[in-house]
Amino acid sequence: MRFDEIDFEDEVLDGLYDMNFEEMTPVQEATIPVILEGSDLIACAQTGTGKTAAYTLPLLNKLLVEGNEDNVVKTLVVVPTRELAMQIDTQLQGFSYYMPVSTTVVYGGGDGRGWEQQKQGMLRGADVVIATPGRLIAHLQNSGVDLSHVKYFVLDEADRMLDMGFFDDIMTIVRRLPAERQTLMFSATLPPKIRELARQILRKPVEINIAVSKPNEAIEQGAYVLYETQKLGLIKELFAKPLESKTIIFSSSKLKVKELAFAFKRMHLNAAAMHSDLDQAKREEVMLDFKNGKIDLLVATDIVARGIDIEDIGMVVNYDVPHDPEDYIHRIGRTARASATGRALTFVNEKEQGKFRRIEEFMEREVEKLPLPEKLGKAPAYEPSASGDRRGRGGRKGRGEAKGRGGRAGERPKAAPREAVPDSGAASPAIAGTEGVEGRNTERRRHRGGRHRRRGRKPAEGAPAVQGGGDASDGGGNASEYGKQRSRYLRGAGFFLATISQFCTGAPPRHDCQGWLCPKPSPWRRLIRKHGTAAGSPIHTADRKKIRK
Repeated sequence: MRFDEIDFEDEVLDGLYDMNFEEMTPVQEATIPVILEGSDLIACAQTGTGKTAAYTLPLLNKLLVEGNEDNVVKTLVVVPTRELAMQIDTQLQGFSYYMPVSTTVVYGGGDGRGWEQQKQGMLRGADVVIATPGRLIAHLQNSGVDLSHVKYFVLDEADRMLDMGFFDDIMTIVRRLPAERQTLMFSATLPPKIRELARQILRKPVEINIAVSKPNEAIEQGAYVLYETQKLGLIKELFAKPLESKTIIFSSSKLKVKELAFAFKRMHLNAAAMHSDLDQAKREEVMLDFKNGKIDLLVATDIVARGIDIEDIGMVVNYDVPHDPEDYIHRIGRTARASATGRALTFVNEKEQGKFRRIEEFMEREVEKLPLPEKLGKAPAYEPSASGDRRGRGGRKGRGEAKGRGGRAGERPKAAPREAVPDSGAASPAIAGTEGVEGRNTERRRHRGGRHRRRGRKPAEGAPAVQGGGDASDGGGNASEYGKQRSRYLRGAGFFLATISQFCTGAPPRHDCQGWLCPKPSPWRRLIRKHGTAAGSPIHTADRKKIRK
């Protein structure tokens, strides 16, 4: 279907003609008539299908017809990242070239001048406001921005926003909007949390699903099975020749992104890094240079995996396997935009095979395994069922397995019942009345000053006393007496130092307790650790000032 078959105003069609927009994509063909009718909408489509134009074009047509005589904010578009906000603004400016429509972009990371520009743009009544949730809420709380006249509300990349924890922020924004409005929600996936959000903010929406969570068929996918130490060597082999098109290399780690960017510069490649540690000005500069062809190779985290539309990206390389199958779909969706073709390569080490197999199952297709160059050596076999895919220290245990150190935090091994403890002469009276744990030595030792001394335990009723938890011949009784004397000494020293600290500072304890022997950390305890444990260690004037604060 062609754009000129839609009842658009001439100004809209002129802008489309100048931008070489002629044929509609499937998502545009399905959603534009619904939006023009005024119905709420929830649309789900894969990346690179033209979702931005699917809602900007009909909304611009409505704004052109209605006008904005009251100079109020009429359209609000909320997006997860500043990069996507700037991209939508650029596209809107192109579409509205022949229209008297004003736009304001609201996102964080700038200076005070940027804040004031955003504030004035909204207060003067921009026709379209494109904003990230956090920065918009800051303006709502501090700038007196009024959203009570918004007629069109758009949530773009809604699944991404929920993944980033913006649910409460979205609901805060929605409460500032009028009840009578048209709400449009666009997402790449429709998990239950998206449907719950749609239920709360949409009214009788029209649902459109187009190729949900499936990569573009125009993308040629391949995978290299290799060891982690072979990845950088493969990168050097792949990029030994000049690049024919723009390329993005994704990694889940900022550290790897920095290391790869440095390695590419050593190889005299025109590369740059893109990650969250860069300030806003640098991120804008890198993205602009990449779009304009000044940079051929972009090494990035998932910060550019969603919603970023850059032309002529011929290849995407996953330096590591994404954690979620949906992240893989978004990564490779940066290539083969619209009607173009592209290539996607993934590096799969021996521990990532299980994750990559889940991606293949999610896509319902097997990705071709490419052979490694001979100079890189032998590659591991692709055996995803035997892949470690371990998480955390010791890995995640299956259901029903015993959990030791590698189990989930907060879970302890179940203690055996008291009847399970053998009642024999070999059992020391010191462990009487305690719960035995299988495989654990019940004679616990405490190491102090490099010496092993056994703790004395109260014997069970009717049992002979054993000093120190062991035989009398090993000096357990003397150790117990030493421990008592040491404990009394420490208590006395603690009370003395605490009194001195209070006298020097004139400050009471920082928290409620039953005395100076409270185990919670306090300023004077930190001073003791800093200057030593001796009772006569100095308490300097500078430290007294810190305590007063």
